[in-house]
Amino acid sequence: MKKILVTGGTGFIGSHIVDSLLELGHSVVIIDNLSNGKTENINPKAKFYQCDITNKKQIEKIICKEKPDIINHHAAQTKVIRSINNPIFDLKNNIIGTINILESIKKLKHFEKIIFASSGGAIYGEEALVPTSEQSPPQPLSPYGISKRSCELYLQSYYKNFGIKYIILRYSNVYGPRQMANGEGGVIAIFCKAIADNNKVKIYGNGKQTRDYIYVEDIVKANIKSLNQLEPAIFNIGTGQETSVNQLFNIISERVKNKKKPEYLPTRQGELLRSCLDIKLAQKQLNLNKTTDIKKGLYKTLEWFQLKTDQRSQ
Repeated sequence: MKKILVTGGTGFIGSHIVDSLLELGHSVVIIDNLSNGKTENINPKAKFYQCDITNKKQIEKIICKEKPDIINHHAAQTKVIRSINNPIFDLKNNIIGTINILESIKKLKHFEKIIFASSGGAIYGEEALVPTSEQSPPQPLSPYGISKRSCELYLQSYYKNFGIKYIILRYSNVYGPRQMANGEGGVIAIFCKAIADNNKVKIYGNGKQTRDYIYVEDIVKANIKSLNQLEPAIFNIGTGQETSVNQLFNIISERVKNKKKPEYLPTRQGELLRSCLDIKLAQKQLNLNKTTDIKKGLYKTLEWFQLKTDQRSQ
């Protein structure tokens, strides 16, 4: 069993990963500033530090004290629109925060690898062939995509110069329980909460834009499988299937017999029209051959939001 430090371990994806690691018997340390995460997501079996990854001294102190075998790095600024409006904030959190972690790892005598959560949607850009493979040239449009690609390059540099091994997981659009539904919390989370609260759904653009939507449990599996990946690698993690925003709305609406029509608004800046990942490499090397059906995942996510709505009304 390993000692694994999870940054962003109280957030949507990170908290699910923490739960799974603990179930498997690993020792888990969480670093999170709680800006996006929630205290209710903190697994009591994990050791928790409330700390910002931009705080170099604190990060170094924690990492050198805990001496993790593996770091699973999910702490980040994840909002595309926010990165466009405030690129400096995005740079500090995503790039400088990652460098702080890498600099701290250099001080450890024994370290296996860092698993880095990247973005398959924001990195490849509009001109990429769909479905997009890992060999497609990165052409990010937003500062968020640029910061994620920059972190990948830093990881490769630290491996070449200091021998710090890495696994880069380029996620497609992740959804599921615990996802935040405010702002850019994810279109599925926003739809589920709006419908659960009996509010009208807002769709930006014509709704024909497509994404590769992957259920959070499948993301967890990819992270667990990466623990045994020996050599540095980059993997697309998705389903390889496109689903439009209109299709999402229709599936959820049919499930709950929602009769309210969506409100269509102007397309948001920096949004791609199509995004879908080629996942053959992950299927082969990580043995990720089965992913959750979109309807099944949507139903489970909707049930979670409905439960939260019922709890608030009590």
